[in-house]
Amino acid sequence: MRWCVSIGAVLVAGAMAGGDVASLAATGPKAQLAPNILAQSKQDPVVDVELVLAVDVSYSMDMEELAIQREGYAQAIISKEFLAALKSGPTGKIAVTYFEWAASNDQKVIIPWRVIDGPESADAVAAEIMKTPIRRASRTSISGAINFAMPLFDANELHGLRRVIDISGDGPNNNGGPVTIARDEAVGKGIVINGLPIMAKELSYSTMDIENLDLYYEDCVVGGAGSFVVPIKERDKFKEAIRTKLVMEVAGLMPEPRAIPVANTSREPRVNCLIGEKIWQDRWGR
Repeated sequence: MRWCVSIGAVLVAGAMAGGDVASLAATGPKAQLAPNILAQSKQDPVVDVELVLAVDVSYSMDMEELAIQREGYAQAIISKEFLAALKSGPTGKIAVTYFEWAASNDQKVIIPWRVIDGPESADAVAAEIMKTPIRRASRTSISGAINFAMPLFDANELHGLRRVIDISGDGPNNNGGPVTIARDEAVGKGIVINGLPIMAKELSYSTMDIENLDLYYEDCVVGGAGSFVVPIKERDKFKEAIRTKLVMEVAGLMPEPRAIPVANTSREPRVNCLIGEKIWQDRWGR
């Protein structure tokens, strides 16, 4: 089951604001721990989750958005809500890597795998994120980002209870292979994909924006047990949305029942999963 999460409804119900994530994750009646997707492994977990942060830097993102996005991730990682979620897991540690992506052959690792186990290591990762110069690049390949992310899990020597790819972006796939093929391959490997569709500005012909990007992410991008989408529809909610998403991923929380369940993948997607490729072909013929 996949979910669409309302930021206002799910900042996980006010408990997050008080930093009471540990008790919510352990005993909260409204939230459930996501299943252990690597339960078949006999190896003891070293971290609670291996988390890949895959961040869109395509030209459709303006410089202000890119700056807010960077700040949002850095501030989320050092927030009291995130640190409380960190301590709610069995090991009290996560592993995270952060890369930026655009075209199918354009991915740049900003933060190699780092273990976060408390305020000091969280501060160090946040500082690494902020010190890297902001860049922009052409095209949007969500499939390329997923394909790049998958082998990153095998490249580290850590073992997590869960493996999660966190995709943020402001447009549909328009380069590389179909996004659904990449998604299905990742899910087949036991990886969960969550999404942060950015819909904070008016639609523009020049940037290949589409209506209902949140539905596109729900039906074409995210997948795996407990996967969810946190749409950003207002620029001033950007950082809050990033924090909400990271807290849920780290604590292994599924959305509360108030969240809207995303439709089963067995039915026809509500948005054409090749809409980005079609728009590109119609405009530029290649």
